[in-house]
Amino acid sequence: MIKKNIAILGSTGSIGKTLLKIIKKNKKDFNIQLLTANKNYKKIFEQTKSFKVQNVIITDKDSYIKFIKINKNKNIKIYNNFANIKKIFKFKADYIMSSIVGIDGLKPTLNVIEHTKTIAIANKESIICGWNLIKKELNKNNTEFIPVDSEHFSIWYGLKNNKDTVKNIYLTASGGPFLDLSVSKFKHIKLSEALNHPNWKMGKKITIDSATMMNKVFEIIEAKKIFNIRYSQLKILIHPSSYIHAIIQFKNGLIKIIAHNTDMVIPINNTLSNNINFSLDGYNKLNFSKLNDLKLQTVNLKKFPLVKVINFLPKNNSLFETVVVSVNDELVNQFLQKKLNFTDINKKMIKILKQKEFLKYKNKIPKKVEDILELSNYVRSKIISKSI
Repeated sequence: MIKKNIAILGSTGSIGKTLLKIIKKNKKDFNIQLLTANKNYKKIFEQTKSFKVQNVIITDKDSYIKFIKINKNKNIKIYNNFANIKKIFKFKADYIMSSIVGIDGLKPTLNVIEHTKTIAIANKESIICGWNLIKKELNKNNTEFIPVDSEHFSIWYGLKNNKDTVKNIYLTASGGPFLDLSVSKFKHIKLSEALNHPNWKMGKKITIDSATMMNKVFEIIEAKKIFNIRYSQLKILIHPSSYIHAIIQFKNGLIKIIAHNTDMVIPINNTLSNNINFSLDGYNKLNFSKLNDLKLQTVNLKKFPLVKVINFLPKNNSLFETVVVSVNDELVNQFLQKKLNFTDINKKMIKILKQKEFLKYKNKIPKKVEDILELSNYVRSKIISKSI
């Protein structure tokens, strides 16, 4: 069997580490051409040794220098940025995972699309802010796209070529740590409580987004863009156990329910093995207790007012989505630094998005990646300086 050539952007994050865990069990099937990281030079150094990686990109300059000092393998080519990407990929890779966290992942994602047959994108900010740019590159280079998020992978897997026959799509949300907490107690929520997700082990930022339900708003935006359907066809359902990830309702009366255990190994493995067909032993048992106790319910908007942000969103791709992402990022960052209360995130988010200065971006389409990055920096600076 010919080895599949793959690369991972953001290999030291949770998605990247999970993917490498899967590859470790099937090493004979894969050749890793490239791993990238920002600052975690020690972790990526371990990864390069374990998987005999040929190329490494470390974007933080100090970490790049530290990696060079500890690396004794002269066969590894080490770069400080993505400018030399064409030297790395002389032929198209079979698969690239894009899992760099935050809006910084957009430019590298756009840069690698032409160098791979398939790209799996776990970076939600890239899809939310720059989907029209990504789509253009995908079409131009005949590159297959697979979403990694458990909800979007489930929709992608359930739809295949049936998009035109869909009536509604339901994305499920666990409700996070505060599903059963009284609204009156929300103002007393502590940071440690917000970081204690009942089902998933994730990074701090996405865990807070799950607690506010903003993460589900982002997933609605992603689904709208990826599958090219209307916001009116996308619904959110609370599902505390997170066993069901998507429900697809078709016009012919049929309903598809896609379920799996709360482990990102499953969608990540399936994006990787899409054309290989190896099974995932130990993860494929039916959980009857969860199936018999689904507890599906609608969202309580008094507890989770950020779900109303969906009503602010324009129908077409715009720079307003960058405003939404950037405002939320900075507010969550301030909450993590204990500069804001939990309920302040909700209040300030809605207040800022209603301002004329930002509403005008609903009518502006991102034409290049710099449009998105410059606007993001501008929005963040305005919040930091408290001028909005």
